[in-house]
Amino acid sequence: MNKFLVIILIFFLILSTAIVKNSTKRLDDEIFILRENVRSLKKDLENIKLENDYLSSAEKLLEFQNLYFENELIKKDIQEIKKINKNFDQIEITQFSFINE
Repeated sequence: MNKFLVIILIFFLILSTAIVKNSTKRLDDEIFILRENVRSLKKDLENIKLENDYLSSAEKLLEFQNLYFENELIKKDIQEIKKINKNFDQIEITQFSFINE
């Protein structure tokens, strides 16, 4: 009887160890995949932030204006901006409303 219990106990321990090992390996694989995805997304974020900071700085915009447009661009008063709506054959011009107004 004791031998039978010891054999069952050993078999149970081997089986539970295999189950734990497989589930741990599966979790490690999922963690690795998630970390790689996060690493890739962080790299993309850094590139996008750099591009945004580089291209949207006031100095860069003025430099691009001088480089590519010379005197073609002019300043407009923000109140002069209008919105054009076309409904069927009718055209309606209204004052543009800004989000923070």
